[in-house]
Amino acid sequence: MHADSFAPFEALAETLIPHAAQGDDGSHDLAHIHRVFRNATRIHAQEGGNGPVLVASVLLHDCVSVEKNSPLRSQASRLAAEKARGILSDLGWSAADVDAVAHAILTHSFSANLVPETLEAKILQDADRLDAIGMVGAARCFYIAGRMGSALYDPVDPLAKNRPLDDRRFAIDHFENKLFKLADGFQTKAGRQLAIERHQRLKQVLDMFLDEI
Repeated sequence: MHADSFAPFEALAETLIPHAAQGDDGSHDLAHIHRVFRNATRIHAQEGGNGPVLVASVLLHDCVSVEKNSPLRSQASRLAAEKARGILSDLGWSAADVDAVAHAILTHSFSANLVPETLEAKILQDADRLDAIGMVGAARCFYIAGRMGSALYDPVDPLAKNRPLDDRRFAIDHFENKLFKLADGFQTKAGRQLAIERHQRLKQVLDMFLDEI
């Protein structure tokens, strides 16, 4: 992923891309970061906010990699925020801007369950969650399930009518367990508008999947 993909913030991207992603998780790689950037810039165009703070938050929000099945998963955003603080401080960023980026990264994660308080933090959370719903969100769900060794579905009870949902064992359980809940929690008006369409796409993916099994 080249820095010019992050126009008009090419210089900032060139500096931060080397720190942006760890490991080999294809659901949290530079392609994911670029999609979040595109989502964030669409929301930013309508909502405003501090562009460099927002873009730095996007570029560094997954700078620490923690697997979905790790006991440290709920700490991933805190670890990333701490790492981002060090990176930006070393680059000479002001304390206020470092704090703003760290807050946005800390509160973006669903598993962290923290409320974003600044506009940039709200935009980052919305932009990241947009990548968890829609067609790409469905693809990421199945990718992660394969990575974790989960089955696609329970052949006896695929919709979990007579069993508890278990998205560690069955991929499509994650739709009801988490993904379908995301659209109700968007922080910005622009983000909510984008989420409506992607939520419908996500439902269509599951409907088509169920039709084929």
